[in-house]
Amino acid sequence: MLNIAQIGIGYWGPNLLRNLSKNPQCNVKTVVDLSDERRKFVANNYRDIITTDDIKVALNDKQIHAIVIATPVSTHFDLAIQSLKAGKHVLIEKPMAKTVKEVNDIASIANDQNLVAMVGHTFLFNVAVHKVKEIIDSGELGDIRYIYSQRVNLGRIRNDVDALWNLAPHDISIIQYWLDEPEPINIHKIGMDYVQNGVDDVVFMNIHYPKNIMANIHVSWLDPHKIRKITIVGTKKMVVYDDIAKDKITVYDKGIDRKAVLGEKMDFDNPTTYLFNHRDGDVSIPKIDWIEPLKSEVQHFIDCILTQKSCITGPQHAAKVVNILESA
Repeated sequence: MLNIAQIGIGYWGPNLLRNLSKNPQCNVKTVVDLSDERRKFVANNYRDIITTDDIKVALNDKQIHAIVIATPVSTHFDLAIQSLKAGKHVLIEKPMAKTVKEVNDIASIANDQNLVAMVGHTFLFNVAVHKVKEIIDSGELGDIRYIYSQRVNLGRIRNDVDALWNLAPHDISIIQYWLDEPEPINIHKIGMDYVQNGVDDVVFMNIHYPKNIMANIHVSWLDPHKIRKITIVGTKKMVVYDDIAKDKITVYDKGIDRKAVLGEKMDFDNPTTYLFNHRDGDVSIPKIDWIEPLKSEVQHFIDCILTQKSCITGPQHAAKVVNILESA
């Protein structure tokens, strides 16, 4: 049985606490939060958990094996370093830190201490995201041409990070996973701060990958629609992953094929020698057996501690995501 402490019980913290508390392989011993109201929430709903506003209570407790950090990104690095130096494994909410250097420092200390450092990129534990990966790897889509994502809604507006750092880590993490962690060739973004000076509310990011793959990420908390959708266009087929739809994956046998004109020279570099064939075939919806991604994320963290296996969302993946955010 692993004893866990959680630091932070704000917006996402209650979901983590719920899943940690339900896992039979761990015991949440302590929750740390500066807010009286949030500590009362924990005390009223989880009567066996110790609540405190002092992080040292968790750091100095020899019975605690791991610490879950669900606080603003500006605090991630300091809290992670303190936890690792105290001999605790860490699960850190996304992104792992503000800079690649900070991520690498976390990784270095974790390696030196033989501890697990993992970031909570929850979508990499989503069965629909896994299914799309299977479809890509099977070759069903052909060569990937481009990917575009929308993660927009009206609110929740933050002032500690902009829309890019708040929302885009999800899409960057997913795209990196689908494409087998490539190094981007070029990254460009444009954003605007309409509500708060210096804090972009809407951002468009373009990433140019090897093999002429292009990715466009649109994030905003200033939009009339709630959209959580990623489209992948391949040479053979196309797939749409819609996280808030009932049918989360739709595969389209659609595309435009080049067809040589009979009797003409077969020169595909000359557009006068071929025709375009618009293909509009079947639409399929793969079946998936849904499991709450956060439940799987928590279980993976526990498994990595108990079996010493590498984390899917360890520092290497975390650094790739932060590098793209930093480079934009």
